[in-house]
Amino acid sequence: MRPQRLPEGVRPGPQRAVLAALERPDAEWEQSLEELTLLVESAGGEVAGEVIQRRDKPDPATFIGKGKAEEVREAAGAERADLVVVDGDLTPVQQRNLERIVRVPVLDRTAIILDIFARRARSNEGKLQVELAQSTYLLPRLTGRGTMLSRLGGGMGTAGGAGAGIGARGPGETKLESDRRRIRRRITALRKQVLRIAAHRRQQRRSRSESLLPLGAIVGYTNAGKSTLLNALSGADIYADDRLFATLDPTVRRVEADGMTVLLADTVGFIRNLPHQLIAAFHATLEEVVEAHFLLHVVDAAGASITDQHAAVLRVLGELGAVETERIVVFNKADLVRDREALLNMARRYEPAVIISAQTGEGLDGLRAAIAALARRQMIELEALLPYDRGDLLSLAYDHGEVESAEHRADGILLTARLPAEIAAKLDGFAIEDERGAEEL
Repeated sequence: MRPQRLPEGVRPGPQRAVLAALERPDAEWEQSLEELTLLVESAGGEVAGEVIQRRDKPDPATFIGKGKAEEVREAAGAERADLVVVDGDLTPVQQRNLERIVRVPVLDRTAIILDIFARRARSNEGKLQVELAQSTYLLPRLTGRGTMLSRLGGGMGTAGGAGAGIGARGPGETKLESDRRRIRRRITALRKQVLRIAAHRRQQRRSRSESLLPLGAIVGYTNAGKSTLLNALSGADIYADDRLFATLDPTVRRVEADGMTVLLADTVGFIRNLPHQLIAAFHATLEEVVEAHFLLHVVDAAGASITDQHAAVLRVLGELGAVETERIVVFNKADLVRDREALLNMARRYEPAVIISAQTGEGLDGLRAAIAALARRQMIELEALLPYDRGDLLSLAYDHGEVESAEHRADGILLTARLPAEIAAKLDGFAIEDERGAEEL
């Protein structure tokens, strides 16, 4: 990807940002502002100051009031800030009006998250999905002033940040309508490529489903330790780092859990107010969550906002249609928690839950047992009398299920087993009791 020109007035290197936020009575604004600070730092920027306004709802013209916007301009000047970052989602009108007042580039929370995703994307698939999200975000914000096409690229860190990869390559080289047509064409092309990715992933899932192994998905707030957990359970060496959105690309690994073999998929981390553009763009990736038989909801046990982060993950699961999927809450990083009694009480609140440290291995045996129990609940218990000439069905039961007994009788083999639904269906014609079949453990 070619580096893009920085917006006028923005120097190369890490950018200094003044944060602007609303203190609203119905919102956890302090936690949100702390998180925005981490996001800016993860994007390669430096927080130079904060300006907070107490009001019930955003100003429709400038998000913060005009007087407060002028205060932001003064703070930006005093701190030699390169840009202003607003803790919220700005409309294109709010963004333009704010920039006229503060006289430096203005980015919102979504733009910063897009920047981080652009930096973290490693696979071609991830880069395409990020570019689609960026282009969708950028289209309504084109102003024809020449710098908009590089606004994201110069937002944080160095040139080629979040704007790198956006379909419009030469910033400010064309007129507004030509820019818009070009972006629309690029969005159309990207959507087609993402659809092909979705088709490829569906084929991968079909191949995995033919293995008849239960599929679980690891979900959770960003930086909760999902990739570290998958490494600990599977012995894999997936990239993991102690920072927001360290990994974007999903990874599926086979895990042995208390006598059961399951597949576990690592997924992109969630965050408070995850941009809708990203949910839409990464839908092909997040389908791993929708298709999963069960979820491991990983929580940072040493974090300061466990309740808020848990609720944020549930909101995203709700948007994906996966909030009803069976899940275990996994309190990770227990080795960093001093108040163990408080952690135990928290785990009781979110049962079924387990306490672990993926880093040290604490609690992993208990987690494997819990995973196996979840996997077994996806299976069907039945009793069938198999003819001796259907040894193929007996082999399927042994290969893919848990055989409790196989008694050789004069009239056949009396089989008692827990089986995946697909195998149970094959044995249905030999089942002894009509009412047994669909009973789930």
